[in-house]
Amino acid sequence: MLTELLESGYAKDKDLNCAEQILQGANEAYGLGLDEDHLKVAAGFGGGMAIESVCGALTAAIMVLGRLYVQERAHESSRIKDLTQELFELYSKEMGSIHCAPLKENYRTPEGKCQTVILKAAEILDGIVKRETI
Repeated sequence: MLTELLESGYAKDKDLNCAEQILQGANEAYGLGLDEDHLKVAAGFGGGMAIESVCGALTAAIMVLGRLYVQERAHESSRIKDLTQELFELYSKEMGSIHCAPLKENYRTPEGKCQTVILKAAEILDGIVKRETI
């Protein structure tokens, strides 16, 4: 699904940030039905919202979860809150943090940039989506 799409070099020529890669890739992988204007919402979330806060790949993954599992609004059930907490817990356990600064310090490389960080977010998101859509 999303992980395989990103591993295959999806949008490598577009120079997307971490949030844009997740949202645009998920749009294709999961058939979210978002158009080019909708996809722009992820732009400001790269680099931990440009201040190295919560990783942009994770914030975009939350956008995807919302698109997939919220019918009308978040308050209709605890589902989006539960899925978001699960995403963060699994990611933190695997990567040691959910914040951009330590993730960049530990995983960013000149050649691959933040691809390890992005792929881990995609992998965890894929796991949640597979389980929730059965």
